[in-house]
Amino acid sequence: MSPLLVTEQVSKTFRGLIAVSEVSLTVGRGEICSVIGPNGAGKTTLFNLISGVLKPTAGRIVLDGADMGKVPAWKFVNSGIGRTFQNLALFRHGTVVENLLVGLHAQLRSGVISCAAFFGRTRREELAAREAVEEIIEFLEIEDIRDKVVGTLSYGQQKRVELGRALASKPKLLLLDEMVSGMNQEETEDIARFVMDIRDEYGTSVLMIEHNMRIVMDISDRIHVLNFGKKIAEGTPEEIEHNPAVAEAYFGAKGSDVSAKTVQSGEALVNVGC
Repeated sequence: MSPLLVTEQVSKTFRGLIAVSEVSLTVGRGEICSVIGPNGAGKTTLFNLISGVLKPTAGRIVLDGADMGKVPAWKFVNSGIGRTFQNLALFRHGTVVENLLVGLHAQLRSGVISCAAFFGRTRREELAAREAVEEIIEFLEIEDIRDKVVGTLSYGQQKRVELGRALASKPKLLLLDEMVSGMNQEETEDIARFVMDIRDEYGTSVLMIEHNMRIVMDISDRIHVLNFGKKIAEGTPEEIEHNPAVAEAYFGAKGSDVSAKTVQSGEALVNVGC
């Protein structure tokens, strides 16, 4: 079976500055993959390329057999890409339900006249959207905050709402940019559980940028490592733990000698936080 996402020698430069350089990676169907690397490695730029926020300077991005270079940025969500952001991007004055409904906007097909009169297809779509939102609320266990204004919620709750909004677009590929950043241990474990459930129950592929290496090592099927815009390693969590190039990227030229035993156990990368 062909992979869901393929990036082929993708590069991005900004006025001569190389942010991403010839990065090739794949995400399989129903797979959870992580992109890790030191700060400034090009991880978020790569996500911006995959999600259509930026266009590649060179290379090609293929999603489910479609060349995304030919797709306008505003149509990426229709192509099956959902995303959360490193910094929260919610409507703070809207309720949880209203924010989740925004994620379903791309699924609506009613015309202007039907929407104005609120009959026929528009009414059916609205009812279906409300049902879908209730399913997401139950799935993410946020029934008690469904009618609360997002700006009044805790950071961890807002992160969960943003995950729900991305999920509402019914993505084939879900991009998670530092989903557990700033969360406590309990909130982090909840998000890890939800990510696995999203894969198992919805069949959604997940590609995540994450600094919490315990989460990366626990739930990833494969890990891609970037450094200075280039991919320096790829493999299973166990393979990445034992990869000397990864240790060198985090600990410097003598990184592989600093604590080979610690790196092999995964503790060094966890402590660094990637």
